[in-house]
This record gives sequence, structure tokens and C-alpha cells, in this order.
Amino acid sequence: MFLKRFLFTFIILSCLHVAAQEVSPSQTFWNTLKSHCGNAYAGTLELPKEDEAFGGKRLVMHLKSCSENEIKIPFFVGDDKSRTWILTMNDGIISLKHDHRHEDGTEEDINFYGGTSSNVGLPGLQFFPADVHTQTLIPAAASNVWWITIDDTTFTYNLKRLGSERVFKVVMDLTKPIVTPDAPWGWED
Repeated sequence: MFLKRFLFTFIILSCLHVAAQEVSPSQTFWNTLKSHCGNAYAGTLELPKEDEAFGGKRLVMHLKSCSENEIKIPFFVGDDKSRTWILTMNDGIISLKHDHRHEDGTEEDINFYGGTSSNVGLPGLQFFPADVHTQTLIPAAASNVWWITIDDTTFTYNLKRLGSERVFKVVMDLTKPIVTPDAPWGWED
């Protein structure tokens, strides 16, 4: 009888221990991203090869601010410090928003667009289909899907407007941290 109770208790405790150690794919993604907090990285525009706004300019991302539920990543295109990607985690689901600022720090008219994952995604990949706010703010972006990938060497930021041939892809090299840049527009250090 004692042995049966001992085995039963051992099995239950083992199951609880395994359950406590399981981490969702979105949490793994989040933890990987947070491990780079404070670092800045340079990257390249992979697609489209020719782009007026981004082509030939220095691209830098800085994981500037990380908390339990929010990561802010300013993204600089040459001297343009207007963009910040804001990722938030809520009940295991990640959202992506785009904060755009004028040089004086005021919000641009088209701001805080983005999307929310429909599920926990994969440990190295999260998808963000356009949300209702984005559809209202930018009707042409109603079919936008953003996705971010991360692994040991690279971070990619991607955009595809479904029904369009255009794909946008920036690849950041996570193997070579760079000197952290000045604050983006609208931030104070």
C-alpha cells in the first residue's frame, strides 16, 4: 500500500514538474528577444532589392526597452529615427505595433498600426496579421501580414500585403552588436 501511494505521489509530482517546465513557443520567442535587450545591431534590406526609402541606407535596430510584457525596438533608417517597433505580450500572445514620430517627437498621423498573433506561433517565428485599428487607419493595409523571425544569428522583420507581389524584408546580424545609437525621435534618455 505504501509503495502504491509513493509511486502515485511520485508520478503526480513528476507530471507537475514537467508541466511547470514547459514554455510556450511565444514565451521562448519573447525570452530570446529579451536576451538581446540593450544591444543594437546593424542590418541590410534583403527585399525589395531596390527601395527608395530604405535602399543604400544604414539600418540599425536597438532593443532599447524591455519589461515583462513590452519590448520597444527603435529602428533607424539612415538619419531617420522616426520608427519604433513595439511588441507586447498578453496571455501568451504577442502583438506588434509601429510607433512613428516626427523629429520633434510628436506622433505622425499614421501611427500605432500593426497586428496581433492569432496563436502562440513558433519559438523562432511570430506572425502579426493586420488588426482592426490598422484596417480602419490604413484601408489598403487590411491584408498586411508582418512576421518576425529570430535565431542565434539573425533577426528578420518582414511584411507582405496579401494579394500583392511586394515583400519587404530586413535582416539584422545578431552576431555583431554595435555601439548603441542616440535616442529615437520622441524619446528621452
